Amino acid sequence: MPPTDASADAVPVPGHPGCSGLGGDSEDTLDLRLPDELLALIAGEAAEGLVPVEDRLAPVEDKLAPVEDRFASAADDLLDRVGDWGPFVTPVGPFQLVPVQLDRDLPLISRWMNDPAVAAFWELAGSRTQTEAHVRAQLDGDGRSVPCVGVLDGTPMSYWEIYRADLDPLARHYPARPHDTGVHLLVGGVADRGRGLGSALLRAVADLVLDRRPACARVVAEPDLRNTPSVAAFLKAGFRFAAEVDLPAKRAALMIRDRSLRGLM
Repeated sequence: MPPTDASADAVPVPGHPGCSGLGGDSEDTLDLRLPDELLALIAGEAAEGLVPVEDRLAPVEDKLAPVEDRFASAADDLLDRVGDWGPFVTPVGPFQLVPVQLDRDLPLISRWMNDPAVAAFWELAGSRTQTEAHVRAQLDGDGRSVPCVGVLDGTPMSYWEIYRADLDPLARHYPARPHDTGVHLLVGGVADRGRGLGSALLRAVADLVLDRRPACARVVAEPDLRNTPSVAAFLKAGFRFAAEVDLPAKRAALMIRDRSLRGLM
């Protein structure tokens, strides 16, 4: 919109410098004086009937405050409140991502990390201290990674990390896009491996991320290239193999599930 000319269509305001009342000559101004009794009556009624502006606004501000707080919290959450995503139905049963609480979940996660098949790629075998340090770094961070226990049919059976790939060191190694969201997964129990649970849950969680994070166009993962069962699970879950990526600790398969292709893969 073009700038407003302050001199155009100006309306004179009585009592304002440059305004001469009803006309251009101050001598035309009428000097009217109301009786003292009427002035006193008007003043009394105004005092009884008027409520200060700040008092009238207070109830409105009180109602708006919680709304503002909710918007601020949502804006500050880098992953759109993973803990509020709730349970959802998958082909293998009802499933939920439950953010980790160390006092409750550390013994179980540490036990999973000490499974030789898991330790070979996560490298967190040993005392609980190692696992605790790994998880606590995320819990005490800025929210760009949320560690979760995957609960299937009421039973904790997997460990997940949902993270902002575009804010992760991974972004230095591939052409990241804003709001790319990454997933790490380990299936805890031996009995739950090798029967398609991993791929079914990966597909379901990737779709959940795309549903709950409208700004995210891609879900990404970077399993170790040597971990062929994991790479195969991602492929079966609708991810595409995008590239081989040299990361500091491994050579990885960059896997991507695109929002635009979710109905085709």
